[in-house]
Amino acid sequence: MKKPVVKSLAQAKIKVQGARVHNLKNVDVSIPRDSLVVFTGLSGSGKSSLAFDTVFAEGQRRYVESLSAYARQFLGQVDRPDVDFIEGLSPAVSIDQKSTNRNPRSTVGTITEIYDYMRLLWARIGIPHCPVCGELIQSQTVQQIADTLMEMPEGTRFQVLAPVVEKKKGEFVDYFAELAADGFSRIIVDGQAHHLSEPPTLKKSDWHYISVVVDRLVRKDSILGRLTDAIETSLRLTGGVVEVSFPARAGEPELPVRRFSEHRSCPNNHPVQISEIEPRTFSFNAPFGACETCSGLGTSLQADPDLVLADTTLSLAEGVIIPWSTQGSGLYSYFQNQLQALAAEHDFSLKTPWEDLPARVQEMLLYGKNFKVQVAYRNRHGREVKYRSGFEGAISYVERKYMEAESDNVRAKWAELLRAVPCASCKGARLKPEVLAVTVNDLSISEVADLSLGEAQVFFDELTLSEREAKIAAQVLREIRARFSFLIEVGLNYLTLGRAAGTLSGGEAQRIRLATQIGSGLTGVLYVLDEPSIGLHQRDNRRLIDTLIRLRDLGNTLIVVEHDEETIDAADWIVDIGPGAGVEGGEVVHSGTVSDLRANKRSITGAFISGREVIATPEKRRKVDKKRQLEVVGARSNNLKELSVKFPLGVFTAVTGVSGSGKSTLVNDILYRVLANKLNGAHQLPGKHKRVHGLEHLDKVVHVDQAPIGRTPRSNPATYTGVFDKIRALFAETQEAKVRGYLAGRFSFNVKGGRCEACSGDGTLKIEMNFLPDVYVPCEVCDGKRYNRETLQIKYKGKNISEVLEMPISEAAEFFQPISSIYRYLQTLVDVGLGYVQLGQAATTLSGGEAQRVKLATELQKRSTGRTVYVLDEPTTGLHFEDVRKLLKVLNTLVDKGNTVITIEHNLDMIRSADWVIDLGPEGGSGGGTLVAAGTPEEVAQVAESHTGRFLKEALAAHPAGK
Repeated sequence: MKKPVVKSLAQAKIKVQGARVHNLKNVDVSIPRDSLVVFTGLSGSGKSSLAFDTVFAEGQRRYVESLSAYARQFLGQVDRPDVDFIEGLSPAVSIDQKSTNRNPRSTVGTITEIYDYMRLLWARIGIPHCPVCGELIQSQTVQQIADTLMEMPEGTRFQVLAPVVEKKKGEFVDYFAELAADGFSRIIVDGQAHHLSEPPTLKKSDWHYISVVVDRLVRKDSILGRLTDAIETSLRLTGGVVEVSFPARAGEPELPVRRFSEHRSCPNNHPVQISEIEPRTFSFNAPFGACETCSGLGTSLQADPDLVLADTTLSLAEGVIIPWSTQGSGLYSYFQNQLQALAAEHDFSLKTPWEDLPARVQEMLLYGKNFKVQVAYRNRHGREVKYRSGFEGAISYVERKYMEAESDNVRAKWAELLRAVPCASCKGARLKPEVLAVTVNDLSISEVADLSLGEAQVFFDELTLSEREAKIAAQVLREIRARFSFLIEVGLNYLTLGRAAGTLSGGEAQRIRLATQIGSGLTGVLYVLDEPSIGLHQRDNRRLIDTLIRLRDLGNTLIVVEHDEETIDAADWIVDIGPGAGVEGGEVVHSGTVSDLRANKRSITGAFISGREVIATPEKRRKVDKKRQLEVVGARSNNLKELSVKFPLGVFTAVTGVSGSGKSTLVNDILYRVLANKLNGAHQLPGKHKRVHGLEHLDKVVHVDQAPIGRTPRSNPATYTGVFDKIRALFAETQEAKVRGYLAGRFSFNVKGGRCEACSGDGTLKIEMNFLPDVYVPCEVCDGKRYNRETLQIKYKGKNISEVLEMPISEAAEFFQPISSIYRYLQTLVDVGLGYVQLGQAATTLSGGEAQRVKLATELQKRSTGRTVYVLDEPTTGLHFEDVRKLLKVLNTLVDKGNTVITIEHNLDMIRSADWVIDLGPEGGSGGGTLVAAGTPEEVAQVAESHTGRFLKEALAAHPAGK
């Protein structure tokens, strides 16, 4: 019998036919399974549409469809992508950057499950101590207590006591009689010995301590049986506690009482609340172990003096205390009357600048005073009114108003004056004191969670355990060590287990999920990743690629949306989407090997990685004016170590360093917030620092990120840039619009009047399908045009308002060229490389890079003063080589106008194009926070200690200036 032909895994492929999601143009593509496949192409070309919205979405949908109807009702419906046919799919897992957990209780330790294993380890081999004195806490059996006492020197005299009453009020007459009836003869009451035949008379209102003398013994080998009986009796009388005292002979010092317990207790009699040690005891998300003050959050909200006070050069009369001067004239007058009375009583002036007031007065004004002040004022009738009042203080006032707020809006307003500070009880450790006193190798679970992952890995690798502990911990330690190695392999050694998940960048969260997937050991899975190299320094990029290859070698298929050249080189297969972006993209330009991609003349990606196209290194750097510099002095927030850095103005500056070196803390948390507060009138709390010099050279700061320009389809480039207002006004000026009496509002799709009321100006209608996903269909009334028939009859140069919104921006720029006020906006959008985007394209369909360029274009078209600072955080995220070149052109235009651009960056093309480089490090986490190098790219490249400099040197050699 002839054997059937079995198709080898090497020949197996994932085939996609007729993909039409977003801008994809009926795409057909085949990619090999069990391979590392990179999807690349310009920003907006359709990479994510093919990888996530088509391949992953269909893989996920098929998996959900395979479940029972009962299970599916909990998972919700998954839309079927617009594609004719896909075969060869495996169960799909998406590792993207948008699924970061923002729950304040979620930490790196909890999302990687390392903390769960640590809880188990501390519960099983942890050694409890008293949180007050640090002594060992333990429970002992009768035999253990007896054996401990038998270890005392021969001839030691001692008494076995039963502490039956501890700090209780009463006369205890009946209890003394019961003890005598039970055969006991001696008691110790409040430190004094008495016979039960003549018990003392006690005051009913006083606290008392009563111990029964169960037996008096002298240490010798023959007393073991008698001692055991005495211990058992004492434990029975007290419910599990026995004390041993040592009567002192004349001239000898009195020895301390020793305390033993069947339950966990402190030998120094400090109260201990820990009754059990279980894994849940170490959870800050459960009441058994969570700090009672902050409920396990580790922080509490408190009014911050820096936020409550305006400019400290202002006086009380000028409104330096914000909550008292912004609540209306009536409340302002009330506080002014109180302040005048307080000033008269404590001899200070309301006209003295806040910074010049004595410290005691400042403290009194902020935190209040526990006495009445005599207030006198004249009411509106001219009559003098006097009264005595307490003085609450600004901090207490803000915290009270926050707690009493009855609506979310009011609460949010007061929350602006509060900030999260470490909990006063647990100091940010999240757990109860008695839980924190349980140690493994002398460290609490919180102390280990505060170590960087690299340091924690060393701790667990070098753990010293007894033979019994090692046997108990073996399996748990194996799991912990494996997870640490995976996290460090993807370049996250600088993070701490206690780091809140909400503070992680998209790239960090994605790499944590990637490490978790490696740890799961699954095979035959389709993984779809979205630019895992984001936020990663070149030094760690190779380790990330090795991790991806390792995941592939387990028998999985990886589809990676990526622009990184090193990742493209390491891929088994490349799919290049293009040739352009938006309507000019959506086609497969190349599907094959890297070598074939380099030879592909139609591929822009191939042109850059083959060297046919390059981002040129500037021939000349802009000169630094040492008289015009911003200087941050004494930055010490997070891991910064009293860092002082100068940022030259009027140039393009790149802040570099390995991941976790302190770049975001310096630029975003300190520099930007200080500039926003001083120049823009914002009210943000900057990170810890001493001062910032050079603000007099600037008048505005702008933060440009890749966040969406709008969260609904109603937002688009036309509305965001403001050009739509001018276009609507132009349509309202047409002859027909004037005859009909139409104003600019008639041409808005957001308000009644001109919009189609059948779809409320959306252009689509949602059809709810029972047991199936909702379906969106074009509105039958307006045919998807958003406006009613009468509005669409108004035309400018033969086009109605809907047709204008459907134009690509480049076409719209030509159409409106005679109208300079509109043309200026549109041409700026074309200049930043967005000519292919439709003027009315929904903001939700724009990529991160496109949204960023819309924001930059909005800034570019404004009249420049040449005194603006633009702060950008990794602006090359999601950008192709060609997009980076366009971005550099835009940024250089801003700098040429006299402005300053400061960008946090890992992209070597951006760094070598900068005028000035500030490199932090040398490592991440506790190994960073210092200035490694500052200077031109050529100068930084010569610094041997700089990791950035090492890679920059290679980049400059490969792309010399002027070539």
